[in-house]
Amino acid sequence: MVKAILSVLSLAVSISASQLVASAESSPTIVTPATVAWTAGTGPFTGVRVAVLEGDPAKAGPYTVRLRIPDGGKFAPHSHADIEHVTVLSGTLLVGLGDKMDPSKMKALEAGSYVVIPSRLHHFAMAKGDTILQIHGIGPSSFDMVGQP
Repeated sequence: MVKAILSVLSLAVSISASQLVASAESSPTIVTPATVAWTAGTGPFTGVRVAVLEGDPAKAGPYTVRLRIPDGGKFAPHSHADIEHVTVLSGTLLVGLGDKMDPSKMKALEAGSYVVIPSRLHHFAMAKGDTILQIHGIGPSSFDMVGQP
């Protein structure tokens, strides 16, 4: 009888512990416009405001970031180690493919647009109007300038 009670208690503790772990893992991440933590970008993101909403793009695993690019802000030809998923939340993103910034090759992606850029594809971009992008992928990601190691 004591063994049966201990077994039941042990099972109850084990179920409670697993429910706590499951509960912690299934808690939602909620970001509202008022709680986006914008920081100043560095390196190729100088002049851009950056907010990491989930994960860490430099590490293995899913990540989501937002970029706030001022009107005329440019990204010279570059590529990424991972597949880049971009949603234009506001403004317009002008995007082109190739190794050289060429405005005649740029396509305008207005708010609501979505684009998937394959890994290692050389591309360039520029903001028309203040533009906010949401980018997600599976890291580690990189920002590799064309013509630089």
